[in-house]
Amino acid sequence: MKLINPKMKAKLHEALAAVTPILIIVLALSLTIAPVSPSIILSFLFGSVMVMIGMMFFTLGAEISMVPMGEKVGSKMTKSKNVLLICTLSLILGVIITISEPDLQVLAGLVPSIPNHTLIIAVALGVGIFLVVAVLRVLLGISLSRLLVVLYVAAFVLIFFVPADFRAISFDSGGVTTGPMTVPFIMALGVGISAIRSDRNASDDSFGLVALCSVGPILAVLILGMVFRPGENDYVVLKELDISNTVELRKMFTSSLPYYLKEIAVSLFPIVVFFGLFQIFSLHLNKKSLKKILIGLVYTYIGLVLFLAGANVGFMPAGTYIGSVLASSTFRFILIPIGALIGYFIVKAEPAVYVLNHQVEEITEGAISAKAMGVSLSVGVAVSVALAMTRVLLDIPILYFLIPGYAVALGLSFVVPKIFTAIAFDSGGVASGPMTATFLLPLAQGACVAVGGNLASDAFGVVAMVAMTPLITIQVLGLITLLKQRKNKTDGTLGYAFDEDAIIEL
Repeated sequence: MKLINPKMKAKLHEALAAVTPILIIVLALSLTIAPVSPSIILSFLFGSVMVMIGMMFFTLGAEISMVPMGEKVGSKMTKSKNVLLICTLSLILGVIITISEPDLQVLAGLVPSIPNHTLIIAVALGVGIFLVVAVLRVLLGISLSRLLVVLYVAAFVLIFFVPADFRAISFDSGGVTTGPMTVPFIMALGVGISAIRSDRNASDDSFGLVALCSVGPILAVLILGMVFRPGENDYVVLKELDISNTVELRKMFTSSLPYYLKEIAVSLFPIVVFFGLFQIFSLHLNKKSLKKILIGLVYTYIGLVLFLAGANVGFMPAGTYIGSVLASSTFRFILIPIGALIGYFIVKAEPAVYVLNHQVEEITEGAISAKAMGVSLSVGVAVSVALAMTRVLLDIPILYFLIPGYAVALGLSFVVPKIFTAIAFDSGGVASGPMTATFLLPLAQGACVAVGGNLASDAFGVVAMVAMTPLITIQVLGLITLLKQRKNKTDGTLGYAFDEDAIIEL
């Protein structure tokens, strides 16, 4: 009898490949230029094991439950052809899955000047409203590029009406709230909705929902920033661990598990209820399909509990301390290349990245490979972390990066194939997930404290940078693919290729 099925074994290999480079980098730093206490390194090692096992269960669970649920709900919902019903259900679904998002709880705790419930409700409504906009865009075939230009111009106008200390956090919110719970369901929903269209642009428009849902939180938090005024003293950095033995280490992790068991149960419950009601009144799936989805939900639950416990308890202290040590050293600018190296590999450990990469490969029938997506995302995140560390060390305002960065990204959207723009803006929300919040943000916070910077304006913004740079690198991949397509046309090569409007079969 096999102890582990082939699919689970494959997911375990993926998890090991994703987390091992980060493990090696942190161990190498701790043994050379960034010595850390045994407490921190032990908690990091233990957390790494939990993250790996959690990733294995989550990616498998999302594949057999969250993705089919989203596709079936999206397809059935749009077949009704009742626009009012579609918009109402999209709004409810957007609010439910956002409130269910564990990363939103992290964001609420990071912004002490706004009451948690106020922030959560505002962000959830922002995502819900923009999910309605995203669904209508798919159904009506509205240009994503033009819509994104209008929305981001509005965001950059609003940003000048909020305190400087609030600007980085507002853009951080766009990446944080589209996390491991939200992304698989919303992406699958887009596939289900676009499936009812028979035109050649339908596959392109299956992407882009996450992109628009990422704008909602930015605008919501900017509006809240006009009412609530944060202060520098409101923000705190994580304290150093002090564990004297392995029993205390075990207790530290086991004591956190009940919290995450409850948090993820509360997170999944609304989605399960929504799907259950849909099943009773509309879907009517057979028992075999329901059983498979139920097993997938159990895997998703176990995976998220282990992943978030390992990342939050094990990774946060290591990130904070390493950032502090490197920024305090004589050669503090070494933090920039090290940050880039960590960024290159850490995005591979983001749970939702696997969902995005494999869905892109499936929808494009291999024309855009998961490997090409992975490399493009890694390069983008590496650049973003290097720029974020530069900001921390030199105290550069985040708008100096965000305004030209989004200008380039939006400009590229008018010259690359449509599908690359949709995938690129989706990838920004996907790449900036829990690994960014639990390791890269603490890394920036530790460095910021060491150089005497402003936590609110300097340390925050890492998530925003991580969400921005993939918009450029994925679209650059689109330009390269477009050039290859033109060469294929010249050579008479058969297969799938991209033009400026759609995927077409040559």
